[in-house]
Amino acid sequence: MAVKLHRCSVLWAKFGAHPCWRVQRELDAKGISYEIVTGPLSRKKRTVVSALSGQAAYPVIEFEDGSFYREQSKEMAARIRSGELFGSRAAAPVDEITVMSDADEGVDADGG
Repeated sequence: MAVKLHRCSVLWAKFGAHPCWRVQRELDAKGISYEIVTGPLSRKKRTVVSALSGQAAYPVIEFEDGSFYREQSKEMAARIRSGELFGSRAAAPVDEITVMSDADEGVDADGG
């Protein structure tokens, strides 16, 4: 099962304290197949993430069935690391990582 990782557009920020990278790094380490969906930096413009999770914070993991998972990134990373991300769902192996933006989802880059 591939998931969508909704995260900020700062893909180059690969340091431990960055919340989006923290979760992405754990998905990579566990070999979980995912698609990156980048969104706007401004919280006011994060309409896709707000509609999905009810809050404008990144990161958010969206499952194939449309459900989502959102906690503080440290808790999300710990859950992924423990193998509990999918619960009873089956995880798909890593085959390809796709990068999308909100514009690809029918929302322009400025969130409108």
